[in-house]
Formats: sequence, C-alpha cells, structure tokens
Amino acid sequence: MKNETYYNSEDLKKFGDITEWQKELGDKFFDYYGNVFKDGALTAREKSLIALAVSHAVHCPYCIDSYTSDCLKKGVDEEQMMEAVHVAAAIKSGAVLVHGVQMMKQVNDKLM
Repeated sequence: MKNETYYNSEDLKKFGDITEWQKELGDKFFDYYGNVFKDGALTAREKSLIALAVSHAVHCPYCIDSYTSDCLKKGVDEEQMMEAVHVAAAIKSGAVLVHGVQMMKQVNDKLM
C-alpha cells in the first residue's frame, strides 16, 4: 500500500513558482520574505527558531520541514526546537482558552 499524503514534500521545491501567475506580487513577497529573515534586532538563527514555532502553530508541514532543516543548519539543537514548539503550543492553547471568557459572557447574558 502506498503511503500518500495531501502534502508532498517535493512540492516545497516549487514554492518559487508562485510568481508564475502573478510575478509582481510574488517578487514583492519574496523580497519581503528574504529581508525579514536577515540579521536585525534578532539574529537569523533566532528568526528561524521563531518561524519553526509559528509553523507548528499554523500547521504548515512545508514550513515545519523547511525551518527544521534551517534551524539545524544554524546550530539550533533538538531541545531548543522542541522548547520552541512547546511555546507555540502554550500560546495557541491559551488563545483558545481565553476565548472561553467570551462563551462565559454569552452564557451569563443569556441566562440572566
């Protein structure tokens, strides 16, 4: 049985092709994207680790693949990567839970 998934890791290599149907906007995106990941107030290494955490929060397997590799190239170890993933998980779960306040408010408004 063939192990298939909706996401094909080979498709990551085609990311640059997004300029094919809209060159101007695609080029602007890649210029912006490239500049974002340059050393600035944060190092490129720190930015790669942030990107790895965000990749997990937004559930992008292409980004997880890309930034896992990038982090390893930039000297980030497994423990640091997993800790970053836990930070993303904590923020995401906190965001879900804090919206419970809205549910509680609605229940109180409707039952009062």
